[in-house]
Amino acid sequence: MKFFKMLAILAAMAFVGVSAAQAKVNIRIDLSSQRMHVTNSKGESYTWKISSGRTGFSTPRGNYRPYMLKRMHYSKKYYNSPMPYSIFYRGGFAIHGTSAVGMLGRPVSHGCIRLATGNAAKLFAMVQREGASISITGTSPHQMIARGKTNKKIAKSSGKKRSAIAKKTGKKPVNVAGQRRNANPMAFAPARPAAPSLGAWQRNPARR
Repeated sequence: MKFFKMLAILAAMAFVGVSAAQAKVNIRIDLSSQRMHVTNSKGESYTWKISSGRTGFSTPRGNYRPYMLKRMHYSKKYYNSPMPYSIFYRGGFAIHGTSAVGMLGRPVSHGCIRLATGNAAKLFAMVQREGASISITGTSPHQMIARGKTNKKIAKSSGKKRSAIAKKTGKKPVNVAGQRRNANPMAFAPARPAAPSLGAWQRNPARR
């Protein structure tokens, strides 16, 4: 049984390899907007909502070719979860259908690209016939939010430090960086030692 299963997988991989050489289906995935744009040789164009990897489960970006198609796959890594119409493009990462259509448009997966099952079936059939190129770009919204929170923390921390200085010294801290940006370029140049007076020069033989 395992032998026949392996033969089926190898046959699917060989078929995908031949189809990928043609690569008439262009799949572009934008993680920022959580959308997939698809065009094919017939001139048809589709834009579908997706779900990419949530926090801690990033979806890899880059350019790929499908290396295996499986009409139904069950994830051994994640509780035997069903992955209908799976298009594998890198390791265990795949584009596949999901029943959680209410979550589409947000990053909630373990790293795979989820589609509504009907759209996944349509894409699967196109890739099976014509092969595909896959491009994944953009930044997932949860990563952008995390960066924003980090920047806010830094700003808040800096504000607390300035307040502590003001409370301790009774003086408002000086924004040196702002002064440097707005001041004359020579205002913050290193101080040069003053030239000695004629009398001091005459009294000190070492200066002659």
